[in-house]
Amino acid sequence: MINLETSNLLEKEIKELVIPADNVAHVQLGNSLEHALLVLIKSGYSAVPVLDTSYKIQGLISNTMIMDSILGIERIEYEKLSEHKVEEVMNTKIPRMKNSDTFFRALELSINHPFVCIEDEAGVFVGILTRRSILALVYRYFRGVLGK
Repeated sequence: MINLETSNLLEKEIKELVIPADNVAHVQLGNSLEHALLVLIKSGYSAVPVLDTSYKIQGLISNTMIMDSILGIERIEYEKLSEHKVEEVMNTKIPRMKNSDTFFRALELSINHPFVCIEDEAGVFVGILTRRSILALVYRYFRGVLGK
């Protein structure tokens, strides 16, 4: 049963949960796969946003996408890392949200995505919303409601 407190949580704006763009590893269109792989390895993330020169979100690149692109029939073709660009292998169909979107929408998107890219009204990258931050808020909410 949804009460007034639950409704308020679900309608809450997500902006306070967003990790700012300055604190998020990313790559740009035109970067080599080698550069993207280095960013992924050094950051410890399995995927990062891909931005254009105007800092608008263009897609996501992941370790798996990069590795799939360099797997040959008989060997891993490491030389392809410097020959190919991020935009050749990135995923362009990604979930996006605005800071003004509701927590309910964030919760819905987090079911299938470990993070969601947040953009402003002009499409400029603002940051990410992680599944971890969403679950932490849900946990704090239910802990407060249940009094534990």
